[in-house]
Amino acid sequence: MGVVNVTPDSFSDGGRFLSVDAAVSHGLELLADGADLLDIGGESTRPGATRPLVSEELARVVPVIRQLADAGAVVSVDTMRAEVAEAALAAGAVLVNDVSGGLADPRMLAVVADAGAPYVAMHWRAHSDHMTDFAAYDGPGGVVAGVRDELAARVEAMLAAGIAEDRIVLDPGLGFAKRAEHNWELLADLAPVLGLGFPVLVGASRKSFLGSLLAPPGGPSRPVDEREYAHAAVIVQLTRLGAWGVRVHDVRAARDTMAATAAIASRERST
Repeated sequence: MGVVNVTPDSFSDGGRFLSVDAAVSHGLELLADGADLLDIGGESTRPGATRPLVSEELARVVPVIRQLADAGAVVSVDTMRAEVAEAALAAGAVLVNDVSGGLADPRMLAVVADAGAPYVAMHWRAHSDHMTDFAAYDGPGGVVAGVRDELAARVEAMLAAGIAEDRIVLDPGLGFAKRAEHNWELLADLAPVLGLGFPVLVGASRKSFLGSLLAPPGGPSRPVDEREYAHAAVIVQLTRLGAWGVRVHDVRAARDTMAATAAIASRERST
């Protein structure tokens, strides 16, 4: 899943693809690099981000989705708003990627169910401007059990709303109401989330827990565009675990990593 941020303030590339032409051009580049799916988002969810107006989000994503879909791309919309999801699906998107898992907008699950669209539900606890206040997992099993149980509850809500089982994808939500150690724990033990029985999408690309890992002693976090080698190691882990997809900024690097990992795995099975 290639990321197209049509925002002025995303943590990795805010403002670079804010115009329709720039976003469409970037999406086509990601397709050429091997993206199976383009994820178009008009709201930054970086820690501390404030939300745009609905009208702003619609103006950012709908023209981009329409042009990329017309060009033959398989497009998802990255939104927490039912109104934006409806408009995006009408413009040619085929999947809704909701980082709130339906918690931010009470209409979202009904909209997705009525459309019959695939739906990515991420583990989420609060909006970006205060999500760090909820980064505590003190129950039995820690963050792994907490994420699994809270995603299981969202699955129940999705099924109750009429979303078909084969339309559901889950995302453990790395970086969302999670500290660096929580993200590493989830990557080390993703089996309980996979054990819920649904495809799993993971987005680790360029995130701050990679930057803090790579920081020199007492120094600043590694810049966002210098974290790809560490991200490749994460992709190896996710490929081996059997994740359904990875949400990435550098599609070519991710494709190369997945190809090499798969080549080794195929030979391991044959020996």
